[in-house]
Amino acid sequence: MIELAGHRIVVTGAAGGIGSAMVEVLAGFGAAVVACDIDGVDLGLPGVAEAHHFDLMDDAAIEAAAAEICAGGAPNAVISNAGWTRAETLADVSADALSHELNLNLRSAARLSQAFLPAMREQDGGAFVFISSVNALSHYGNPAYAAAKAGLLAWMRAIATEEGRNGIRANAIAPGSVRTMAWDHRIERDPAILGKVKQLYPLGRMVEPVEVARAAAFLVSSLASGITGTVLPVDAGISAGNLPFLEQIAV
Repeated sequence: MIELAGHRIVVTGAAGGIGSAMVEVLAGFGAAVVACDIDGVDLGLPGVAEAHHFDLMDDAAIEAAAAEICAGGAPNAVISNAGWTRAETLADVSADALSHELNLNLRSAARLSQAFLPAMREQDGGAFVFISSVNALSHYGNPAYAAAKAGLLAWMRAIATEEGRNGIRANAIAPGSVRTMAWDHRIERDPAILGKVKQLYPLGRMVEPVEVARAAAFLVSSLASGITGTVLPVDAGISAGNLPFLEQIAV
């Protein structure tokens, strides 16, 4: 049984589809959830112990938010969940899109971890979980986002390697397609797209936000005390193999 009573856990992008599932799951296991998102977003979610609004693209705002959170004690864990993409193919990746997606999906999470590391070192321990993507493991589109999420894995391994002596662990989750509002623009373009995508997955379905949240809860818990520097796919099997190819050669 995962037990997080007495744990104070920071979650970014807490108002989103995966983020709100994180809040519910972590609070259900007893954690005090420190929910973070941008200004104007409602963080009045059940299970939120603290709410902080700031822009992850603003270094000064990150430092100020981390200082405010750490004034109540260093968090036991930080889950970098916030992310975004719209540039589906290389042809869509303008210079501005490249900078924006790299900054939002990689740089912001790296800077946030740097802001929390000093306090976590002082308390002799803690855990980071970075929400990466199967796009970091193989190409499924969204090249700028994929590059950022791959960079996030390298950053995670750096923390795991260099901070392990301070009792700090770092891991990443690589979700497959998760049915959140991020798919709304695709559904508007092609109402049948979800049915098409499901056929690509060995489990015959997309991933649910709660499944990503449960994986994160495990990784920040004492049940994962010996796990660091790893990538855990939560992807309904898509990274295990190429099911459409197999179906073609097996006929």
